[in-house]
Amino acid sequence: MEKDKKSLPLFFLGDRLRFPPITSANKDGLLAVGGDLSPERLLLAYKNGIFPWFTDDALILWWSPDPRMVLYPEKLKISKSMRKVLRSDQFTLTTNTCFEEVLDHCAKIDRKGQEGTWITPNMKKAYRELFTKGFVKSYEVWEGDRLVGGLYGVDMGHIFCGESMFSLVPNASKVAFITMVLELQKAKYQLIDCQVHTDHLESLGAELIPRQEFLQVLQG
Repeated sequence: MEKDKKSLPLFFLGDRLRFPPITSANKDGLLAVGGDLSPERLLLAYKNGIFPWFTDDALILWWSPDPRMVLYPEKLKISKSMRKVLRSDQFTLTTNTCFEEVLDHCAKIDRKGQEGTWITPNMKKAYRELFTKGFVKSYEVWEGDRLVGGLYGVDMGHIFCGESMFSLVPNASKVAFITMVLELQKAKYQLIDCQVHTDHLESLGAELIPRQEFLQVLQG
C-alpha cells in the first residue's frame, strides 16, 4: 500500500514517549507524524499496533490501518507446487545469520507501484538496534552458497510483525515465509501481522480483520 501524504493528521510527536489513541488515525491508517526511531519508541509502537512507514523525503509517519492484514498460523495455505519446492533440496534456510544482508536486499528490491524505499538509513539503524536487543528476527533462504531470499520482522513473543521480504529467484521469499509460519505454528504464536493487503499474502492465507480484533490479540 502506498502511503497517502496528502491528509496528514494534526498530531505531531515530540520528545515525549507516547502516541495518540489509534482511533484517531485517518481513513488511510495514518496516525501521527514526527518523533524518533529509538528502540523504546519502536517497541511502544508495535505493542500498540502502530508501525513506521515513510520515505527519504518525509517526516516519520506512523500507521495503524483498519482493517489489518494478518495471518493466523493455522490458516496458512501451501499450494501443491510450493509443497514440491519445500520437499526439494533447491533451498536451505537459516535464521539470524545475516540480518544485515537481508535488510539491505529488502531496501533495494524493486516493488510494483512503489517509488523509493521506506527502509531508509535511519530505519536500518533502528532495526539493527532492535536486532541486537533480540526483538528482530531474520529468515534467510540460500541456493547453494548464494543468499536468494529472506524476510525480517519484529518478534513480540506471541505475535510476529512482518516488516519486509525479498526474493532474487522464484519462490525464495515464499519458502522463507512458509517456513517461518510453520515454525511459529509449533511455537504457538497467535498471529503474524502482515500490516496491509497484498495479493501475494492473501494467496498464502492472510486475511483482513478489524483493527480492534487485532489489538485484542496483540494486547491479550
